[in-house]
Amino acid sequence: MNHFIEPKGQALAQAEASTSLGETHEVFNQPTALDPFNAYDGDQALQHWVRVFQGDWHQAQLSEYGQRCGSDLFEAGFAANKYKPEFKTHSRFGERIDQVDFHPAYHQLMDAAIQAGHHSLPWQVKKMGAHVARAAIEYMHSQAEPGTGCPLTMTFAAVPAIAHQPNIAKEWLPKITANHYDPRNVPFYEKQGLTIGMAMTEKQGGSDVRANTTRAYAVDKSGPGEAYEIVGHKWFCSAPMCDGFLVLAYTGSKEQGLSCFLLPRWRPDGRKNEMYVQRLKDKMGNVSNASSEVEYRGAFAWMIGEEGRGVRTIIEMVSMTRFDCMVGSSAIMRQAVAQAIHHTSGRSAFGANLHDQPLMQNVLADLAIESEAALAISMRIAHSLDTLQQADVSNDVAEHESRFSRVATAIGKYWICKRAAQFTYECMECIGGVGVVEDNILPRLYRESPINAIWEGSGNVQCLDVLRAMQKDPNVLDAFMTELKKGLGKYPVFDEYLANLSHEFKDLSNLEYRARSVVEKLALAWEASTLIQFGDESVAYGFVHSRLNQYGGYYYGTLPADVDVSAIIQRAKMK
Repeated sequence: MNHFIEPKGQALAQAEASTSLGETHEVFNQPTALDPFNAYDGDQALQHWVRVFQGDWHQAQLSEYGQRCGSDLFEAGFAANKYKPEFKTHSRFGERIDQVDFHPAYHQLMDAAIQAGHHSLPWQVKKMGAHVARAAIEYMHSQAEPGTGCPLTMTFAAVPAIAHQPNIAKEWLPKITANHYDPRNVPFYEKQGLTIGMAMTEKQGGSDVRANTTRAYAVDKSGPGEAYEIVGHKWFCSAPMCDGFLVLAYTGSKEQGLSCFLLPRWRPDGRKNEMYVQRLKDKMGNVSNASSEVEYRGAFAWMIGEEGRGVRTIIEMVSMTRFDCMVGSSAIMRQAVAQAIHHTSGRSAFGANLHDQPLMQNVLADLAIESEAALAISMRIAHSLDTLQQADVSNDVAEHESRFSRVATAIGKYWICKRAAQFTYECMECIGGVGVVEDNILPRLYRESPINAIWEGSGNVQCLDVLRAMQKDPNVLDAFMTELKKGLGKYPVFDEYLANLSHEFKDLSNLEYRARSVVEKLALAWEASTLIQFGDESVAYGFVHSRLNQYGGYYYGTLPADVDVSAIIQRAKMK
């Protein structure tokens, strides 16, 4: 018996001599974590597009914020999502307070973003490239934590709407655009900085706000800037901890149209407003952000803009929030592919580094192309917004950019936000089993990826909006096609694709039925044209020859053999 036990005892003795007690193996062939990193200095593509569209005068600040987004804010993103917002109806003394409490990491993220001008830079600095620089801030911040983007975006986008009402704007806009974050649940006049939410949709209507039933009654005088009391409900009130909310309500018959109102969280006399939060939504993603259901029981509000023209008053805000959906989804894609490239660069399988394996290179390069194309057209919209804000721009240029951005924003919002979910999943698959573990950021990005496609008008709403814009002003299609034609003459594949695209509008009898197909083709042509005009040659070549000639498949990893995948991967690698 002892003869058989002795060798085993020797083996254990040898193992204990060479390793610490209890250890069974050595951990190897595992990559390091992609942190800390600088989301600006380490991103060649982002630097390129900021420079192309004239936002690089803000480079020092972008670099500084990029460092934070890849370090302390990146870590704060995990905490802000782990500890969900908590809703408190009453104080310990029995007073109704309707308060949402957040983990300190959430406030850290909000404070940093507001100090960086995420919510205000183009309104503070009327300089070419300000919208581009601000989009870069959002792009980096959303990689660290997308959920806080909701109140930041609404605060940013509310400015053009509130500006329609001078007497309200005079008091509110200086505080909305201030780089000061104050999370206290106190009246607006006690704060130096304010945040703005919005509440548009109701249970019975959703995207069809004309089906709303909420009503507004004049307190004394009626009309723009006057006080009203709101009675009704909102099925989605985003960020109920904000200081004020833009809401839609009827003052008369439905034929008279909806009016827009600014509803403060506290009444001007210091009393809590009659806005009652019913509950917070339990969402699959966007967890750090509080979304709520609310009722208004005579809530105080001021009318913003003309009576019955509320949708028109708020249209600029909707356009801005849709643009931010483009940027936010592009950011999710960027962080996902950065994680995939980093992970595969530090791991070997089947006897070779994953980065050296041809099929993995094909997948990673394809993902990198998609990510940069999304960023490119997002920055092109930012450039359009910058152009429209300049005082010295000619009427012809202003008209072109106005028409172009009117339809391009809806196209981009549809396409980029749609692509984000499949894209993020593919990045998870590149990483493998580690990619679905909650210690990794990919599960959070994956849950977040459908949100922007649904918010601010889902896919069908965007496609129908494109058709409405074209029907209302046929020149918007001409403006968009003019932009696409700027990419002609480089690649025959693109030239042929653009020629065929014009045939889509010859027969309009079933255009609504074909709307998704048409919008997707317009989006691909726009991305291709933008990359051809301003982008890296390898990325542009890869995009055109994989997206426009039926070579590529539905999934990533189907690039032609002559695409320079190594150069594209290196460009996309977070340095």
